[in-house]
Amino acid sequence: MFKKLLASIGIGAAKVDTQLEKDQFIPGEDVQGKIVITGGDVDQSIDAIHLFLMTEALREVNDKKIKEKVSLQKYPITQDVLIAAGETKEIPFSIHIPYKVPASAGRLPIWFETGLDIPMALDPQDRDPITIAPHPYVQTVLDALDHIGFHVRKVDMEYSKKCGYVQEFEFQPGGEFRAYLDELEAIFFLDENKIDVILEVDRRARGLGGLFAEALEMDESKARISFTKSELENSFKVAEQLRSIIQRYSK
Repeated sequence: MFKKLLASIGIGAAKVDTQLEKDQFIPGEDVQGKIVITGGDVDQSIDAIHLFLMTEALREVNDKKIKEKVSLQKYPITQDVLIAAGETKEIPFSIHIPYKVPASAGRLPIWFETGLDIPMALDPQDRDPITIAPHPYVQTVLDALDHIGFHVRKVDMEYSKKCGYVQEFEFQPGGEFRAYLDELEAIFFLDENKIDVILEVDRRARGLGGLFAEALEMDESKARISFTKSELENSFKVAEQLRSIIQRYSK
């Protein structure tokens, strides 16, 4: 009885360890691994085992930006498991990383969190950091923007009322755009066969009219452009299309 009481508060209870085949992925990739459960001092019944793909994001609350944990995806692994005292069980799994998952840019933490739902007990958890590289579609657009003079200055994960949690890339204009723009921001919406890019063009104030526009927050323009999988194979054309649309909004 005393051991059961201790296990209910996490002392001598079951432990969980998620083991991944690797720790670097891209959006749209499958993840292989196993969950290893080691029994504690008493038998324990596990109602459910879940994996959560987690990150952190900024949200504006009362005119202040706060950082909060965000669950990007929940994966049910199994249900109704009995783990005996001292027993070790391995549960293999294969899960899919959604295309909406952000890249590990700007020191953004991304991790898998494992949770065991044990009745009347402190549920054990495990946290496994991973790295998400930009999807090749995103990388093609980033390279194209760099080619026409836009260099990444900052990357944030933020909450948007319209789009939910999104990763925003902020660029420092250079080259032909240095004199016309203060900054360029981009958000990517990825699919299996295409990518949608939302651009926010922040024009540099020039003259009295420009100052009025800036004061009234009228100096920003939003544009949307899509690239199919086949279009993304020609990085030069991608760069030229981006240059054309940014020029249209920068004058």
